Formats: sequence, structure tokens, C-alpha cells
Amino acid sequence: MTVFRHSHPQRRPLAVLSLLLTAVAMVLGTAPSSSAESGWWTPVARPAPDSQINVTGEPFKGTDSQGQVRGFVDAHDHIMANEAFGGRLICGKAFSEMGVADALKDCPEHYPDGSLAIFDFITKGGDGKHDPNGWPTFKDWPAHDSLTHQQNYYAWVERAWRGGQRVLVNDLVTNGVICSVYFFKDRSCDEMTSIRLQAQKTYDMQAFVDKMYGGPGKGWFRIVTDSAQAREVIQQGKLAVVLGVETSEPFGCKQILDIAQCNRQDIDRGLDELHKLGVRSMFLCHKFDNALCGVRFDQGALGTAINVGQFLSTGTFWKTEKCAGPQHDNPIGLAAAPHAEKELPAGVAVPSYASDAQCNTRGLTALGEYAVRGMMKRKMMLEIDHMGVKAAGQAFDILESESYPGVISSHSWMDLGWTERLYRLGGFAAQYMNGAEAFTAEARRTDALRDKYNVGYGYGTDMNGVGGWPGPRGANTPNPVRYPFRSADGSAVIDKQTTGERTWDVNTDGAAHYGMVPDWLEDIRLVGGQGVVDDLFRGAESYLDTWGASEKHKAGVNLAAGSSASASSAEWSLFTSYAPERAVDGNSGTRWASDWSEDQWLRIDLGTPALIKRVTLDWERAYGKSYRVEVSTDGSDWRSVWSTTAGDGGLDTAQFTGTSARYVRVHGLERGTRWGYSLHEVGVYSS
Repeated sequence: MTVFRHSHPQRRPLAVLSLLLTAVAMVLGTAPSSSAESGWWTPVARPAPDSQINVTGEPFKGTDSQGQVRGFVDAHDHIMANEAFGGRLICGKAFSEMGVADALKDCPEHYPDGSLAIFDFITKGGDGKHDPNGWPTFKDWPAHDSLTHQQNYYAWVERAWRGGQRVLVNDLVTNGVICSVYFFKDRSCDEMTSIRLQAQKTYDMQAFVDKMYGGPGKGWFRIVTDSAQAREVIQQGKLAVVLGVETSEPFGCKQILDIAQCNRQDIDRGLDELHKLGVRSMFLCHKFDNALCGVRFDQGALGTAINVGQFLSTGTFWKTEKCAGPQHDNPIGLAAAPHAEKELPAGVAVPSYASDAQCNTRGLTALGEYAVRGMMKRKMMLEIDHMGVKAAGQAFDILESESYPGVISSHSWMDLGWTERLYRLGGFAAQYMNGAEAFTAEARRTDALRDKYNVGYGYGTDMNGVGGWPGPRGANTPNPVRYPFRSADGSAVIDKQTTGERTWDVNTDGAAHYGMVPDWLEDIRLVGGQGVVDDLFRGAESYLDTWGASEKHKAGVNLAAGSSASASSAEWSLFTSYAPERAVDGNSGTRWASDWSEDQWLRIDLGTPALIKRVTLDWERAYGKSYRVEVSTDGSDWRSVWSTTAGDGGLDTAQFTGTSARYVRVHGLERGTRWGYSLHEVGVYSS
């Protein structure tokens, strides 16, 4: 039976019962609140026993003087990862009607001393042995370096909200191969089945919190499905929770021996289902190459282990090539991963890789492009992290061709060379939850870009994401976090967090669980200064700006469609036409092709003068390395509005200050191949 502790006055028999239940709870552990305060933010009931929050003061509401929401954003968390990977990789639950003692239990095989905690010693080293008991002692977990125990208990998330966080992206996560090879599981390894379950559990957690506050809609944990709803929730002082997806084979889109196991209909059905569940952002690939895109590699022994998983899932290992530009993927590394390598068939070994070939050969596939465009149609945000740079570059090409702002880098897995490209589109960036020194250094490196584009900053805790979290700076650090301290906005007083008999101190314990987010932010303030925290406090507004702009985005009208076109030359063929009008016929299967020489041009007559701000060029293999986009009002006098000397083919977008013109000319100066210049389609837009 669920036992709730009521804080409001009751008639005498209920008061006596309440006192008895309180006494029982005190035997089991400390009371769940560090003060006697009450207000709209204080629940009328909690399960007993439960964790303390150790924050006092009313959570701030409303907007700032400019009408912008305030607060921090965690752009990457995994509340329900305990339901993933077969259900036994992450131990413990985010909530339970029977309280913390039931929620924070270790996995059965971890008893009595962790000897069978195989994933624990794979990820942490040592022998994996630990005290499996959670409540009330929490001797060995949660901890900043314990990757297999629940870190997102609801009361710890509540503490982060009370400390100033206003947006939390809950990424529904799993991996079918990890599930299949892990020794312990109690459910299906099907990825979409797990995603559906985690979505339902997130809605269940919302209902669980609502119940504590008196009924549906009354709790602080609010799942939102559009940016306006998120703004309303934050203005009420509550936490806006956004659903995302981070999985390796979404919609069953794996590839086996480079053959896709899904089609466009599967992608449409999958995106429609996820959208109906409330998912508004997602990754298209994660850890393993799939039928949609190639991934950004992992390094060292972990990279070797994941490469083994790649082979077990797809029948192929990662393949590398020399990078086409300055961006590159992580080096795979050659460190041994014996536990994983034992899973390979006899005679099969992980290959070695050339040090000067650091890019995944697999980019964004045709199905991947279809999925990106499908997300744009549904106003969803694309998570660019985990895409290899080849795939990411192609995704950026598509987004830029449509001026679509919905792109997110949520936890430092994007090549940093893409950062300005992301901000230019209107996207949002967050940094992984690194230690205060490292987080500050990276924040400062990109500070000028945030000033240039007037955006805030975010963090991605990635808790329950098997990544490791900030360790302690030490009790003897010259500038420790001193408890209690005030929240960033000044409305809350935050003391050390206590659950059961355990009290955590960020100076000596690091970021052991989600409740330590406010402590970690205070550590950043002490190490990095108020400016870093101020940028983070603007994060919720910037995230919602990106989301809102994605929702409002409208596909531009292609002014060039069906226009009259002429060219300096056109390649002749007995079997097909490469005439100039083929580049404006709306059919990506046709193309204009020039003679095989340098100075060539394609001219488009829009019929009447129009405002022009953007020109898109979908190159065939014969592309322009150096070319200009020129405009004219009369077809005789031309002026250049955009140029490049580093064209690399694919889909290019030329953006420039709006200008009025009737004619647009693509003027090729230097070929990228031995052939001429060839364009499938040219688009001309006013937006």
C-alpha cells in the first residue's frame, strides 16, 4: 500500500495516523523536507520514505523585463534509461508509488556484493564489487563514476528544477545490439518497443508528480509538445519536459551488409508515431552506422567495443577515409576491448585504421535525406550530435537550403567547427556536463559566437547515459562551494542534498546524481565567473527560440521553378537532354550540363524583378569548385552577390543581403572535376 505524508491540517484521527506514519518514516530515514515551508511548490503528499529536496524559497515565475523566459536548460538527459537495453543495464527507477526504498534498488544480479555487476566493471574498471544497497545508506551509489545506477530519481530532478532549471529534454534511448549481447535482461531488445515504453513511463511520472500536488495538471513536471506550451509552463514557474529520441536503429532502419532494412514508408510511419507520442527532437544515428547515416566514432577501448557492436549489428566494421575539410570524426583508436572482441566470430578481427583517414565513409543516405526532410515537414528538431562529419555536413546542406533553424547539438558530440554554421541557421548548442574547469574553458571558447548571434547556452547532463560525470574538485580546493548558497536568480537557498542517511557535497562527491545540478552550477560560477552562469540562465529562452522558429518555418516559394533558362553551353547526348531548363524543371532526376571547360554559366530569367536572398544549387558529380552567384536587372549588367573558391559539390546554399533582380546567373570559374558544370536543380528564394 502506498503511504503518503500529508502536510495540511487534518481532523484528529487522521492527525494521529499521520503522526504514526511520520514516526515510521523517521525510523526508515530522514524526513523529506528540510524546512516547514509550504506553498504552491510544496506537495500535499509524498510517498514515504522519500528523499529530501534541501531547497527553500518559492521557484521564480514569469519572464524578464524583455518578456523572455528565464532559466537553465538540460538539452540531453535519459530519465527512463532503466527501461532500455533489456531493463537490467541501469539499475533502479525514477519513481515508485512505494517510495525511494522501492525505486532505488540495485539490479538483482548485483547482490550480495556486486560480483556479477559485469557492466559495472566494464565501464568503471576494477572488479565491479560494490554495496548493492541503496536506501537508506547509499554507500557506493549513486556516484559520479558509477554508470549503472539510477541518477534521475524524481526528487533529484525536483531539486534541479527548484535550483533554476526550466527545460529538460528527456531522450528516450536504447540500443538493440547492446541489449542482445548483455548477459542480463528481462524484456525485448526491439528498439521501438523500448522507446514506446519509455515515453509511457515519462507520462506516468508526470501523473505520479501530479498526484502529489492534488490532481492532473497540478505538478511541476510538465511534458510539453510545442514551444508556446513550454513558455506557459515556465511562466508558471514549472519544468517544461521535452521528449527526444536517441537510438541506433530508429523505425527499424538498420543496414546489413550495406543493404537498408527499411524504406520511406517505414520512416513516415515511424516519424508519425513518434510525433503522436510527443517526440519533438531526435537523432537519426547513434553509435552504429544505420540505413540513414554514418556515425561519429568513439575512441579507445570503448570505440573498439562499439565497432564490434557495429559488426554484430550490420555485418561490417566502420570504414574511414581522408576528410574533405577541416572537420573530422573522433579517432577510432586501437585499444583492445577483450570482453567485446570475444563476441566476434572465429577468424574475424577489428581492423586497423590509417591515422590520416579520420572520417566515416558513410554519410547521409538517400533514406537519411528523406528522414531529415520528413522531420522538417513535421517541425521536429534534428539532433546533429553522433552524426559523422560527412553526414552532418550533408544534413547542414539540406537545412540551409530550406533556411530551417531546427538543429540541436546537445552534448558536445558535434565537431566544434560546425558551431557557427549551427548558430547561423538559428540552432541551439549545449555542452556535455564536464567538470567546472573544462566546462568553463569550452564556454569561453565559444563566448564570442554567442555574443555575435545573441544566444544563450545549455548543458547536457546525459545522466543514465553511461558517460561519467564531473568528479569532486576536493575538500581543500581554494574556492569550494560553500553551503548553503543562493540559486542563480536569488530566489532559492540550496543546502547539501540528503537522501536517507547519505548527504552529498559537490566538493567531495562531484555530480553524483541529478539533484547535484544546482551545486555543479554554483561550482561553475566560482570557477568560471558569473558570465558563464548568465549565459546558461538564458539557455531556456534560446532553446525555445529555436523550437518556435522551427514550428513557424514555411517552405519558401522557389521563384526559379519553371522559369526561362539559358546557358553558355549544354552537353550534347543522343539519349537525353542536358538543356538549361532542366535545372529549373522541379525534377531532381534531370540536370543541365555544360561543356567540359572552365568559364561556363547558367542564366535564369524570373520574368519580373523580385527580392532575392537565397540561391540553392544541387550539383551533380560535376560540380563547381570556384563559382559566383550573380544578379542583374536587365540581363546585361551583372554584379556578384556571393562566391566561393572551395566548393565541394552536393547541395550548396548561397545566402546574401536581399536584393531586387530579374535575372540570376551561376557563373562557374573553376571545375571540381575533369567534366564540366552540372546542376540538377537551382532554387531562388526571397527568404
